[in-house]
Parts: sequence; structure tokens; C-alpha cells
Amino acid sequence: MTSAPMGKVTRLVPHGEEVVDGRRLRSERSRVQIVAAMRAVIEGGNMDPNATSVAEAAGVSIRTVFRHFEEMDSLYRELNAQLEAEILPMVMTQFEARDWQGRALEVVTRRARIYERLMPFKTAAHARRFQSEYLMDAHRRFLAIERAALQAILPPEVRSNPALFAAFEMVTGFQSWQRLRQDQNLEPEDAEAAMRFAVERLLGL
Repeated sequence: MTSAPMGKVTRLVPHGEEVVDGRRLRSERSRVQIVAAMRAVIEGGNMDPNATSVAEAAGVSIRTVFRHFEEMDSLYRELNAQLEAEILPMVMTQFEARDWQGRALEVVTRRARIYERLMPFKTAAHARRFQSEYLMDAHRRFLAIERAALQAILPPEVRSNPALFAAFEMVTGFQSWQRLRQDQNLEPEDAEAAMRFAVERLLGL
């Protein structure tokens, strides 16, 4: 009787388990591939992607896209989760300035970086949000988070002045960044300088 070589461990895996695991891995790869394709399509300039354009970019069938994502909103939801995970470290970074004026200026730099990263995706979502309850809710949540962040650093005399607070929220908002970058065609550093200038004048810094 011949015994197995010392040190060699043989693991017996039921054939059915191998098949299930293989299918699960292929399914997960397809899902990741589809989300990556959605991202690439938007970054490539298509601000209104559909299942056909995503399927073509992913190299899969439309049926495969809808097997993983029942509707385009569910695909947007997956992409948004990915983007939020990417920008979270920037959002959570501690402020270096000790006074509120310095923190207000740090907000400009921080938002410039975040907006530049998100610009193609927020532009695409903006074009669709009026037909999508999910994207409209995501837009409102984004605004609420931004507003709360400002309220956390600005002093009572600014927060209690509705016109001043609204103006500060406006000049540091994504729409302002989008206008500077897309409509005025400024480079990122020039757009940030313009936003900083507006904040300094608005707050008398």
C-alpha cells in the first residue's frame, strides 16, 4: 500500500461546491467589471449613460448588466458607494487651523479636491436626477451634509445671518465649482483661487 508523501495535505472538495464557488467568483467579477465600465463611460464624457453603453464598455451583454443591476439607479447606487468610500478620507481629515477663519479657507481647498474628483459623476447625476427619485434623494443628502459641515465650523454670527450663510454655502458649493471649471473653463488651481477670493471677501478675511 502506497502512502501519500509526508507534508502533503490533500483537501477533498465536493464537485458541486467548486461549481458554486466558480460561479460566485465569475458573478462578482462581472459586477465589478460593470461598475468600472459605468465609471469609465462617464469619465469618458457620456453624461447620460444607459445599459447599452455600459454593456459595450464592460464587454458583456445587456442581459448580464440587468442580471446584476435591475435598473440604472441601482448601478448609480453602487457607483456612488464606491465614490463615497474614496472621498471619505478627505472629508474626515482633521482641520489644521485653530480659528474658524482658517478652517473656512481649508474648506475651500478640501472641497476643490473633492469636487474635482466627483465632477463628471455629479454632472451625470444632475442630468438624470429629475427622473430618478434615488438620485434626487442623493443630491439632497449631499447638500445636507455640506450644510452641516459648514454649520460645524462657522461661528454663531455667521450661522445666524441667513443671507450671509446662504451666500457662503453658495460660493463653496458644487454648482459654483462646476461653473468655474466647465462654464468659465478655468484650470483647477484657478477655480480654487476664485473660490477662495470669494470666501475671503464674503467673510471679510
